[in-house]
Amino acid sequence: MVDKNIKIKEQAVAASCSNLHRALSWEAIFLAVTSGILLFLSFPKYGSGWLAWIALIPLFRAITDVVSLRQGLLLGFIAGLVCHVGLIYWITYVVVNYGYLPVYTGIILMLLLACYLSLYTAVFTAGILYFRQKIVLYILAPVLWICLEYCKSHLLTGFPWENLGYSQYLNNNLIQFADISGVYGLSFLIVLGNAALFGLITDKSKKKFVLAGVVFFIIAAVLIYGSQRSRQVDNVMHKAAQTEVSLIQGNIDQSIKWNEGFQKETINIYERLSLDNAPAIGGLIVWPETALPFNYQDATHLQMQVRNISLKTKSWFIFGSTSYENTANDKNYYNSAYLLSPAGEISGSYNKVHLVPYGEYVPLRNVFPFIKKLTAGMGDFSTGGGYYPLTADGRKIGILICYEGILPFAARAYKKEGAELLVNITNDAWFGATSAPYQHFSMSVFRAVETRLYLVRAANTGISAIINPQGQIVAQTNIFEKAAIKEIVKYSNMQTIYVQYGDILVFVCFGLVFFFFALVLWKRRIHYDS
Repeated sequence: MVDKNIKIKEQAVAASCSNLHRALSWEAIFLAVTSGILLFLSFPKYGSGWLAWIALIPLFRAITDVVSLRQGLLLGFIAGLVCHVGLIYWITYVVVNYGYLPVYTGIILMLLLACYLSLYTAVFTAGILYFRQKIVLYILAPVLWICLEYCKSHLLTGFPWENLGYSQYLNNNLIQFADISGVYGLSFLIVLGNAALFGLITDKSKKKFVLAGVVFFIIAAVLIYGSQRSRQVDNVMHKAAQTEVSLIQGNIDQSIKWNEGFQKETINIYERLSLDNAPAIGGLIVWPETALPFNYQDATHLQMQVRNISLKTKSWFIFGSTSYENTANDKNYYNSAYLLSPAGEISGSYNKVHLVPYGEYVPLRNVFPFIKKLTAGMGDFSTGGGYYPLTADGRKIGILICYEGILPFAARAYKKEGAELLVNITNDAWFGATSAPYQHFSMSVFRAVETRLYLVRAANTGISAIINPQGQIVAQTNIFEKAAIKEIVKYSNMQTIYVQYGDILVFVCFGLVFFFFALVLWKRRIHYDS
C-alpha cells in the first residue's frame, strides 16, 4: 500500500514537471497579443475608451489553463509589451529627431522601456496564478492591478504615463469618482468590470450572476454618484469669483526654437497673438513652457518687449523660461515659470520640481563618472524647492510644468497649499504628430477633477485647453497651429476626499495583497502539517 502511494505521488510530480515545461499554445499567445492591442487602442489618439472594459478578457482566458508561474509571467509580459510598444512608440521619434541618435538606437531604447513597463503586467498575471486557488478573480485582479500601477508610477522616479483609468477621460460621469479615489479608482473599476464579464462568459455556476450583479451595481452607483456630483459642482461654481484667461499657442518649430536668429520673431508671434486676444483688464495671459528662447532674467531688449505685454494689456502674465542662479563653483539651471503683474513687475516665479530623467537631468551622473561621457550634451537642470502657488490679484495659482501635469501628487500638493486655479504649461513640439500630445493632454483632465479646480493648459504646438472642475473640456486647440483661447474661468475653494487623504484606496489594496500572502502561507502550513 505504501509503495502504491509513493508511485502515485511520483506520477503526480512527473505530471507537474511536464506541465511546467509544456510550451505555451499559440492560442494563449494570440490571446495575450489581443489583450495588448485592445489595451493600447483604449487610449488616444486612435483609441476608444470602451475597449478598456473588455481588454483584459483575452488575457484572463489565456492564463486559465496555465499552471506554471513562468508561463503566466511570459503571457503577461507579451500582453504588456504589445500594449506599451503601441503606447510609447513616439519615444523613438523623439530621440532620433532631437537626440540625433540612429533609428536602430531609438528603437532599442523604446523597446527597453517597453520591456521594463511590461514587467508589471507579467507580475500581474503571475500573481493571479499564484493566488487563484484561494482568492476569487473579482477581488484579486483589481487589487493586484492598482498596486502594480502605483509601483510603476513611483519606482525609479516613476512613469505614470497612461495608467488604465486615463482611458476614460471622456467618460464624464465616471471620472467624477476621481475626486474620491484618484485615477487609480478608475483603473480598479475597469479591471473589476473585465473580471465580471470574464466570469459571465466562462463560469458555469449560477453564482456568477450574483457576483456580476454586485460588480455592475458598484459601477452603476459610481455613475450615479458622478451625475449627482457633477451637478453639485456646477451649482457651486456658478457663485464663484471669475477672471478671463487668454492661452497663447505660438506653434514654434522645435528645430528653430533655440536659434538666436529667430528669437525676435518668436517673441513677435507671441506678442501679436497676445495683443489680438487680450483678456479683460486684470485678466491672465498664459504662454507655454520655455516660450522665451532666452533667460528672462538677462536684461535685454527682448525682456522689455515681453514686459510691455503686461503693461499694454494691464493683465497678469505667466510664461515659461529657463533661469539660473550662480553658486560658488557653477550655475544651477532651472525650467521655470514667471508671473508678471499688470505693472510689468515680477510677482513670483516657480522652478520645476519633478524633472524628466535623461530629458532634463541625468540620474547618477555624479555617482558613476562614465555616465557623464555617455550623456554629454544632455540637459541637466536642478530641482525646484517645492509646489508653492503664485499669487495674482490675491488669488493662488498652482503651476504645473510639462510632465508635472500627469502627476496627481503635484496638483494635490498645490491644492493643499490653497491653490484656486491650476495652470499647466508645456512644450509638446518634441512629439511631432504622434499619439503623445493627445495622451499627454488626456491625463491633465484628471487633475481638474481630483482637485475640483479649473485647469488651463498652454502648449507650444498644442493641445492647449481649458478644463473645468468637472473634467469637461470647455475649449481646446488643434495641434500644430497658431491659436489662442480666450475664456472665463472661475476660482475654486472646493475640497475633495482625494486631496485630503490621497491614494488611500491604493494603500488598502496593498494591505489586502499582504493579507492574501499571509492567507496562502497559513493554508500551506496547515496542509503540510496535516
